[in-house]
Amino acid sequence: MEVKTGMKNTTDWRHVRYLWDESKAAALEGDEVALFLYRSNILGADLRITNYGGGNTSCKTMESDPLTGEQVEVMWVKGSGGDIGTLTRKGIAGLYTDRLRALKTRYRGLEFEDEMVGLFLHCLYDLDSAAPSIDTPLHGLLPFKHIDHLHPDALIAVAAARDSRAITREIWGDSMGWVPWQRPGFDLGLQLEKCLEENPGIRGIVLGGHGLFTWGDTSYECYVNSLEVIEQASVYIENRLGKDRPVFGGARMESLPETERIGQASQLAPILRGLCSGYKRMIGHFTDDKRVLEFINSNDLGKLAPLGTSCPDHFLRTKIQPLVLPLDAKADLSDPAAVKTALEPAFEQYRKEYAEYYEACKHPDSPAMRDPNPVVILYPGVGMFTFAKDKQTARVAGEFYINAINVMRGAEAISEYTALSRQEAFNIEYWLLEEAKLQRMPKEKPLSRRVAIITGGGGGIGKAIADKLAAEGANVVLTDIAEDRVRAAADTYKRDTASYAVCDVSDPASVASAYRKACLEFGGVDIVVHSAGLAISKALLDTTDQDWELLQNVLVKGQFLMAREGVRIMRHQGFGGDIINIASKNGLVAGPNNTGYGTAKAAQQHMTRLLAAELGKDKIRVNTVNPDGVIVGSKIWEGAWAEGRAKAYGITVDQLPAHYAQRNLLKEIILPEDIANAVFCLVGILDKSTGNTINVDGGMADAFVR
Repeated sequence: MEVKTGMKNTTDWRHVRYLWDESKAAALEGDEVALFLYRSNILGADLRITNYGGGNTSCKTMESDPLTGEQVEVMWVKGSGGDIGTLTRKGIAGLYTDRLRALKTRYRGLEFEDEMVGLFLHCLYDLDSAAPSIDTPLHGLLPFKHIDHLHPDALIAVAAARDSRAITREIWGDSMGWVPWQRPGFDLGLQLEKCLEENPGIRGIVLGGHGLFTWGDTSYECYVNSLEVIEQASVYIENRLGKDRPVFGGARMESLPETERIGQASQLAPILRGLCSGYKRMIGHFTDDKRVLEFINSNDLGKLAPLGTSCPDHFLRTKIQPLVLPLDAKADLSDPAAVKTALEPAFEQYRKEYAEYYEACKHPDSPAMRDPNPVVILYPGVGMFTFAKDKQTARVAGEFYINAINVMRGAEAISEYTALSRQEAFNIEYWLLEEAKLQRMPKEKPLSRRVAIITGGGGGIGKAIADKLAAEGANVVLTDIAEDRVRAAADTYKRDTASYAVCDVSDPASVASAYRKACLEFGGVDIVVHSAGLAISKALLDTTDQDWELLQNVLVKGQFLMAREGVRIMRHQGFGGDIINIASKNGLVAGPNNTGYGTAKAAQQHMTRLLAAELGKDKIRVNTVNPDGVIVGSKIWEGAWAEGRAKAYGITVDQLPAHYAQRNLLKEIILPEDIANAVFCLVGILDKSTGNTINVDGGMADAFVR
């Protein structure tokens, strides 16, 4: 559908995505809340409009009061901690509008701002509401049926410009209001109400240093109004970019070629992860987005980066300012210890300055100082690293800093960029309401902040292990020699949980490539599980040289290569780790027609003991899990191996599950999930065990280790 606006056709818009689908909207006709959610979701789908978790939206409807039966106005607004791009009814709060507005009689001034949040609960109409956010009165004190509060890069650029008010008037004349920076809360809602009273007929309000408020009589009118205002600001900025001076003062240096950037980033990531993890272990994210490269390679980097961000949503996720690495893009990273030594002073200085910022700005009731390490790390010529408690938080921090780059780019083009003052920034970061929100966060899972790489992850035992570790909070990197299989396996996880790499565990280059992928995706590796395997059951004289070499290469050499590369990375990080090798009961028991396989499994088990003895000083634990008779869901039991074992025992293939279940002491069928539970036990519970073997075989007396 083509819509006429005050500016131009929506089909001509270049800086926003017009996503309204008339057929979808028609199906929601008559349900204003559903239309409000639809509008929210399509606004959140464009990261130039507002990033993950940023902004909020609302609508007002007439509802029947459950106590009186009278018609009352109810405001439906995004709840605390929600995301408009994924907003559902569970994520919104429904409040009596008249009760919310009546709180003006209870408001005691800025000094008592925070007490108002508790009073929002007394205004709830819908008892199943999400917790109302601090922005609730900003919507409730305005009279419009549909309201958007967004953080578009272009609008924040206008809001963060030195002469923001004059620029707002230059772009929109008398049709837009403007209020100076103020921390979100009840008083800011009063300022918006006052702005509207003094400027009747305006279509929206620019919040200095913060963002945008727009509205409409219908959900659709509100949506188009928001997009048009954003498009107008974007065009204004575009027409001035590079006119008076080059963007960001022009390029100071050139980026490395892409392959070299990726190489440098993958080598440096675990070193940075170790430096960032002095308080708590962090998960990393890397991007060499062209917008990042333009900024970090520019002449203005040294001027703008220390200023920090302006919009509170940006700042809360990116910290007071980034750390710019004092490292040449082409630096030799082959000696990680030397690189770490060279970078440590920069990290120490960052922590020192953060502590000084805290001490200078803290209030008597401020929460204790949090982790002083940087979240955003800029490497000129290469890209940007972000580190946080999990992959999603790290990725989103990177996305927000790209928004901040866009803001600085626009503000510098039209005027001069200004950031929040240090005190205002502190008041946001250490706001007691934000602290309360942090305290309400769910307890982290046992393997949170850890990264596991699992060979043979395309199916069977390897996939079951990955499933278990991911369920317990770990990020997982699945490797397998078959790309279609491992890609399909990785696709079963939620975003920011898993990645995959095609890997031939017998090839050193392939193994190194898989680890590079893990470092780029998550910052490093904490857990190595060698589960890749195959089985060949033949009598001695039937075993060929090729059979022997294949078993040794995949089971033994593969374990050696995975351990060697994993230990290198763990040492770069400096906080230990786990290596778990999936061997077999056959490494302990002499069975018929099993020379090649049993010998390889015995080698795996003894290598585990050797590595445990060597790596204890590094706090790297090395343990073995010995399965037996894992038939259901196991790739090994497909084809010749099952036929060979059935022949060895004088039974049919169909009889194998019952045969293996009956021969163990517990008479239990062993599943891939049972092996996964043993791996989790070793990496998630038994943190003081190394050199050990856990048999998962239902109890085989001849395989008892002691």
